[in-house]
Amino acid sequence: MALLDIVFGILQILIHNVQLVGEELDGETRERMEQRAQMLNREMTRLWQEVERMNQEQRNQEQSGFAWASLLLSALQHWQFWAVAAVLVLLFGLCWWLRKRSHEPEREEESSCNNVEEEKHGEENNDANDPGRHFEHPRQRRVRKRDRDREAVKNLVQKFIDLFNRDVFNTWYPVLENAIEVGSAFEGWSPYEHDIPFCLLVPLKPPRGHIFHLEPRPSWPARNFCIHVELVCTCEVEQPAGETRCFLHGPEEEQSRKEGPNILDDLCTDSCLDVQKTAEWFKKMVRRCWKDLPESATHRLMPVYSERSCKFRVLTQDWEKRFFVELMFGVQEGDSDLFLSNQCVEAAYTPRTLWPETYAVAEMKFFRHIVSQAQGDTCHLRCLKLCARHLLDREFYTYIMKTVVMHLLTTMPLSRWRKRNFLERMEDIAEHLQSSLLERCFNHFFIGNANVPEEINLPLGLRTAEPFNLCQLLDYENARIDFEFVLSELRGLLMYGH
Repeated sequence: MALLDIVFGILQILIHNVQLVGEELDGETRERMEQRAQMLNREMTRLWQEVERMNQEQRNQEQSGFAWASLLLSALQHWQFWAVAAVLVLLFGLCWWLRKRSHEPEREEESSCNNVEEEKHGEENNDANDPGRHFEHPRQRRVRKRDRDREAVKNLVQKFIDLFNRDVFNTWYPVLENAIEVGSAFEGWSPYEHDIPFCLLVPLKPPRGHIFHLEPRPSWPARNFCIHVELVCTCEVEQPAGETRCFLHGPEEEQSRKEGPNILDDLCTDSCLDVQKTAEWFKKMVRRCWKDLPESATHRLMPVYSERSCKFRVLTQDWEKRFFVELMFGVQEGDSDLFLSNQCVEAAYTPRTLWPETYAVAEMKFFRHIVSQAQGDTCHLRCLKLCARHLLDREFYTYIMKTVVMHLLTTMPLSRWRKRNFLERMEDIAEHLQSSLLERCFNHFFIGNANVPEEINLPLGLRTAEPFNLCQLLDYENARIDFEFVLSELRGLLMYGH
């Protein structure tokens, strides 16, 4: 634009100079020069008009470009708003998805006993009517995989039993029957958050040519027995293929029994089955059979010290997942639900040839019976879990608390054990515990109790026997102090929520 102004000025100067010079020339020349000047002047005017027109178009384009630039700038200023809005929408969708995923496994959390009944009465499980939900530990409420863990432990133990029986086939060692799930983890009220102990009872059968003779020991306060191992004649018994003949009357078999491993020499003390020797035999068999299991390629076996039982942990190679397994072993009392086992619940010393009576199988059947008779939203397992949480690592105290809950379950209608009745039932448990402490009386649930359900198979006369006071197995003063502390903790929890 400035260049055109300069050219226009130069042209004006040239025309002016032409006019001045023309005064000194002849007429004809001056006329041609004037015509030439007029032509230049017209051309200059046309050129100027053309320049003005081009300038106007340029200004119009600049104004149009400025409008588009303004519009683009406005859009750029608002893109941040839309980006933030999009991120918020994505975050909201992610939170909704995670919340949905987190609630799905909670429907699998209930114990195997409660699953069927919870589905039947799901519409009654209204959180607004469930005060007990406030007392659950957040991590315990997120126990997602317990059913799968139970199945994994059961399958692992069954593999052990199959290998055990393969190794002891046609020998003079006990035969193992299928394991029975017992204890809090399988009953559905385990108070442990981590390293949950899975307990299974393995029944023992005597080897061929032997019998177990159960002899009670009345001098002990609880029901305890010695298990005598005796040889019997099998001459008149049809022998299965591949098995040897009678130990008593076959000289070759008797000699091989004396020279080789056998139950009387290796697992007995004075012909009585020895708890500690049997536990050591279990441990050796577990270590020997572990290498033959496919799990040994991806897991580690870690034995846990115990004199009277076989305990071990199974861990993944990265230590991220583990199972704590306790194998109880015992001999069944006839065809009842009671066993003589290695487990010793009382704190007192128990001789190695003494086998206490265990009610673990009967207790498991009792809780299954309660589930079959009660509504789907019962709170008895939650009550028991909360009470046992304050008694961790005090096994016998936990057993007494479990006994208190079982007594209450059979002395009040099950309709009063709904989840909305949680606080009232916790108060009942506290009052029952307090009165039992004052009276120094915690009666055994299965001995001398006519309220035991008929579905539970007990030895003849046990229901009508004299009640057995568990306080006989306690140091009462220490127990009173410990239980009073538990009572104060429970009442504080119920009153203040912590």
